[in-house]
Amino acid sequence: IFVREDRESRPATGFPGAASANNCAVYVGNLHFDVSWQDLKDHMRAAGNVDQADILTGSDGRSKGCGVVVYQNPGAAQRAIAQLQNSTIHGRPIFVREDR
Repeated sequence: IFVREDRESRPATGFPGAASANNCAVYVGNLHFDVSWQDLKDHMRAAGNVDQADILTGSDGRSKGCGVVVYQNPGAAQRAIAQLQNSTIHGRPIFVREDR
């Protein structure tokens, strides 16, 4: 049996700089497959300053239809959940929840 201790301080969302511990990250679902990270960031900026927006992709590089947005503070993340729920990007209604 080989036990490995992970000494890297990687956030739960999987990319550096994400601050899921203080609830700054939100999960965005039901994205059209053509939505880019820039489209997502521009849309989510309505709730506050966005540090990072990432579209989740499969091993083939295609979008999975969801993403994670990291805000600069938890208040902006909560505003995004409250205000951007059921808003539309590329003609599709999105859902926004706290990232787990």
